Amino acid sequence: MKKTGMLVLLVIAIAAAGWWWWSSKGKPAEPQYRTVAVDRGDISAQVSANGTLNPVTLVNVGTQVSGTVRRIYADFNQQVKAGQILAELDPALFQAALAQSSANLANAQAQLGLAEANATRMQTLFRQEYVSRQELDQSQAAHEQAMAQVRVARAQVTRDQTNLGFTVIRSPVDGTVINRQVDVGQTVAASFQTPTLFQIGKDLTQMQIDSTVSEADIGLVKVGQPVKFLVDAFPDAEYSGAVRQVRLNAKTEQNVVTYNVVVDVANPDLALMPGMTANLRVEVETRPNVLRVPTAALRFRPQVDSAAERGSTPRGAAVHVLGSDGKPVRVAVRTGISDKAHTEIVSGKLKPGDAVIMADLKAQKDNNSSMPRGRLF
Repeated sequence: MKKTGMLVLLVIAIAAAGWWWWSSKGKPAEPQYRTVAVDRGDISAQVSANGTLNPVTLVNVGTQVSGTVRRIYADFNQQVKAGQILAELDPALFQAALAQSSANLANAQAQLGLAEANATRMQTLFRQEYVSRQELDQSQAAHEQAMAQVRVARAQVTRDQTNLGFTVIRSPVDGTVINRQVDVGQTVAASFQTPTLFQIGKDLTQMQIDSTVSEADIGLVKVGQPVKFLVDAFPDAEYSGAVRQVRLNAKTEQNVVTYNVVVDVANPDLALMPGMTANLRVEVETRPNVLRVPTAALRFRPQVDSAAERGSTPRGAAVHVLGSDGKPVRVAVRTGISDKAHTEIVSGKLKPGDAVIMADLKAQKDNNSSMPRGRLF
């Protein structure tokens, strides 16, 4: 019985070993490379940028005279017409100045009448030889000086009337009040620079995006290219526009050179508001049904064992396919436009269905296994 039991155990062990050997032999080897098939599809090259929505025409309404705000007739978001009164400054000082200049004008006109009468009288007396030529010339000069004083006084009256008119602030355009920066009782001073009292957007149904594009991408942006953009206020809605202007004035911030690209946007429902941040994509070029590969396949490089092999690697764009011996084979290609995910293949020995290598799975597995694990103190 003891010998029989040992024989049974031996047979079971042999059977288990045979089953393990056959099962391991029949199991397919794990693939070393991850591949993706070459296909055809549409590629749209895009340039991404950020910008701010603004009215196409934003007018800063100020004042040319100083004074205290007495009344305000317009408020935020109000629709106004050209010439409509927005605010009034206290006109007391300007009315007094106008009254004084008007009195000066009346005085100058009276002096002119007297000088004119004297000149006429002196001409009569000169013809009768009762006065000399010098006295006649002096009377004519006094008459001309009186005329000049009248012109000076009249100009002063005009200036004071104009300044009095400036105390009434009017809208220069039809539009919407975007911002009001004054309140009743506030004093505004126009001594050194014109203060801004109101900001008026001329037509909010037509907006523009003032965006910044880096110098690496600005060469791809052209006037008329279509633009798609999103705003945080409406994340599910995509808006469209078109490039209107690429401004030549460059800005440098922290050694980064950018250019201002202006995009025209239609806003018929007034949903887009001034100041919103727009995340936009300029559609530089679209090519339909082209041969394409994943962009990551162009970055794949197989591992080499020696420095000589590394130095002999040819340069230029290329992808790798599996050869008959299961090793990567380099295929040189010429690339076209890219949308970051896919890149167009213009020429090269590739056709739809070819499997290009994306990654070395064995190298990734070895790298992951060599990483230190556990807590670090």
